[in-house]
Amino acid sequence: MQSNIHSVDFAPSAAAAKPALTFLSAKPQRPHPLRRRAILAAHPDAERLIGHDPLTAVITLAVVLGQTAIAGFLGHLGAGYWWAALILAYCVGAFANHAMFVVIHDATHNCVFAGNTANKWVAILADLPNAVPTAMGFRCYHMKHHSHLGDYDYDADLPSRWEARFFGNSAFGKAAWFFFFPALQLFRLNRLRGTVPMWGRWTFINGACIIAYDVAILALFGPNALFYLFMSFWFSVGGLHPLAARWVQEHFTFDPEQETNDYYGPLNLIALNIGYHNEHHDFPDIPWRRLPDLKKIAPEYYDGLRTHPSWFGLFAQFIVDPRYTLFTRVDRSSLRAQATQAAGPKP
Repeated sequence: MQSNIHSVDFAPSAAAAKPALTFLSAKPQRPHPLRRRAILAAHPDAERLIGHDPLTAVITLAVVLGQTAIAGFLGHLGAGYWWAALILAYCVGAFANHAMFVVIHDATHNCVFAGNTANKWVAILADLPNAVPTAMGFRCYHMKHHSHLGDYDYDADLPSRWEARFFGNSAFGKAAWFFFFPALQLFRLNRLRGTVPMWGRWTFINGACIIAYDVAILALFGPNALFYLFMSFWFSVGGLHPLAARWVQEHFTFDPEQETNDYYGPLNLIALNIGYHNEHHDFPDIPWRRLPDLKKIAPEYYDGLRTHPSWFGLFAQFIVDPRYTLFTRVDRSSLRAQATQAAGPKP
């Protein structure tokens, strides 16, 4: 697979002149396993990038300590400085917590250490500044996002149909969706099939660690410190923050032939390369620091794909462009069901 097309801004085609009222259909076969096999056949040296990156744990500890220190400072100022906590959460804490979410993501793929247990503890450590437990819940459903990308019955990253209808294509509705995004993901879980049960031992360990951390923050620094951490979490994944455009960048598309899109801009430096999303889906077992190396090894597989040049620009475009809706996603569940039905019952 070779292409001479340079990466360009993602623009809707003329066929997308009207907002979609249903999800886009695509082939049942996901593109990423096919590209992975092609890359490994053409570039066997790409396999050496697969593995673990313990430095991620060191970065995690540094960021958690930094967020705790900022929270302590704001707590020392007192509750009257809630506005300072809000500003710092938006301008600083959101980026720190977002990086920790990427650590949770890498740890879910066991890309930090070799063992499951060590990766779970790294994820819980990264989860502390969020003020609410998210790491083990994410671990339970994220792997289905990879194995069943764009499948409504299995992929929690795909908005629910009621969600897409409720928020619609108005600027107000999509801004509201951005704001409430951290909570909306919870309402998607009850529709999913075949997920790992969330209420296991590690879920309770995760919850206990977050509660203990929150209680310590309150006892040592006061409510403004905890307010800062919670708002850092809220802005890191939603809350009308430009970082939330990442969720649009990854899999929103007007073209079902390319349902995953990259962002190669400078924010990857503090977002731990989460913008390299085609590379990640092709090789989820490559740690975040090595994803740019994959693109360098196999440029012919990535340089021709459409990309988003700016999260800030995409954030604004998604809100104001009426052609964008929550239905601007691929759903291959109907074609999967048709293929299963055509194959007939197993003998």
